Amino acid sequence: MRAAGTAVRGPRDGGRARGADEGGSTGGAVPGVAAACEVDGRAAERHQPGGAGQQHAGRCTRARGGQGSAAGTLSARQLAVRRAVLPQSSALAFPFTVAEVVRMGRAPWAGTSHEDEDETAVAEAMAATEVTAFAGRPFSALSGGERARVALARVLAQRTGVLLLDEPTAALDLRHQEAALAVCRERAAAGDAVAVVLHDLGQAAAYADRIALLTDGRLTALGRPDRVLDGEVLTGVYGCPVEVLPHPRTGAPLVLPERGRPTAGGSGESGGRSGSRAG
Repeated sequence: MRAAGTAVRGPRDGGRARGADEGGSTGGAVPGVAAACEVDGRAAERHQPGGAGQQHAGRCTRARGGQGSAAGTLSARQLAVRRAVLPQSSALAFPFTVAEVVRMGRAPWAGTSHEDEDETAVAEAMAATEVTAFAGRPFSALSGGERARVALARVLAQRTGVLLLDEPTAALDLRHQEAALAVCRERAAAGDAVAVVLHDLGQAAAYADRIALLTDGRLTALGRPDRVLDGEVLTGVYGCPVEVLPHPRTGAPLVLPERGRPTAGGSGESGGRSGSRAG
């Protein structure tokens, strides 16, 4: 099972307006995938088992002013100055250095007035993801977690108004998971929109103001984490017993499998089929 899609949106007129000179519309668009993106200044999580969420994430963009463009009507460059995409994994056939990979995020701005920001954008992105120390190392020589951080730095260096991040925390340790999601919040506060695929509902609860829960591509629930993350609802969606408890200090929902109870088709032994995944 997987939880898909975080949409994080900042103030309607805040943050960086990108791409107006490349297509007549600002780059600060919000994904037009669900009502979860309609609340200004809020973060919204969109969860779906099976990964169907990202199938919808890039279909259309809507400018802050309210006008929108279907992604299929825009050229590759027009899309690239509006949204940056982080895939689940990144593989390179040539031995590019870390710095060169991050700089690839600046390619859409070549020949525009934003090209002057290249050095600053690359340096800030590498600092935010803590990869500056190995800027000269080949990307192919990095560990999985290091590659994930470099790939995220490339997306951040692109400086678009929309970020689509597919499992940015999957290969990271706890510290860097939190750092990556903190960057998402910072970008939302600056006025950008961010869509993130996550497995961890606890992270969704901690970083989102709104959650849209999807089942088989259909909206099951939409609202605040404390409303959407309901044990009975999640048990039905994920097919295994789930309990939701308040954090003892913050009150934020903690989502846990109910170990010792049978899953849908499981044996009932402690742990059932839920297993665990190291990140």
